[in-house]
Amino acid sequence: MKTVTYNGLCFKPFITSEQIAERVGSIAAEISETYEGKNPLIVCVLNGAFPFASDLFMNLTTDAEIAFVRLQSYSGTESTGNVRQVVGLSESVKGRNVVVVEDIIDTGRTMARFLEDLKVQEPADVKVATLLFKPDALQMPLQPDYVGFTIPSKFIIGYGLDLDGKARNLKDIYVLNQEN
Repeated sequence: MKTVTYNGLCFKPFITSEQIAERVGSIAAEISETYEGKNPLIVCVLNGAFPFASDLFMNLTTDAEIAFVRLQSYSGTESTGNVRQVVGLSESVKGRNVVVVEDIIDTGRTMARFLEDLKVQEPADVKVATLLFKPDALQMPLQPDYVGFTIPSKFIIGYGLDLDGKARNLKDIYVLNQEN
C-alpha cells in the first residue's frame, strides 16, 4: 500500500482490506448467532457505512432485512456538532430487533441522537455495530455492541469514509499523515 493524496492532504496506509474482511466476517458471525431465527433489521447509516453494511449483510448466516438512513454531522475533517437526518428511516422498527451499522463512532453525538430517535419507535432491542471506534474522542455515554477496530482519534479515509465526498471507494483505510 502506498500513500494517497486528497485535497492536498497526504494519507498513509492504516488498515488493509484483508484485515477489514476478516473482522467483518467475525462481526457477522456474532450477529448471526445472536439473532438466529429472529430476522433482524440491519439499519445502514449512509453514506459512509455502505461498504461495511453491505459486506456485513452478505456475511450473515441468518435471515435479515436491510434499511437505510442518512445522517450528517461532518464538514471536511471536523464534526459540526449538529446532527441532521438527511434521509429518514422509512421502515417500522416497532417490536423489531435492530442492528444499526455505522462506519465510525468518534464523538458519539450522531449515534446517540439517532438511537434516541429510534427508541421512541419501540424496537424490541437495538444494538450498534461500528467498523471503527475512537473511544478517546467520545463525548457521549455510548458503547457500541460490535466494534471492528478501536483506533486513536485521528482523521481517516477509505472503505466508505471520505474527505468531502472523496476516497470512499478505497479498499483499504488510510490515516492522515501528520508528518507533512
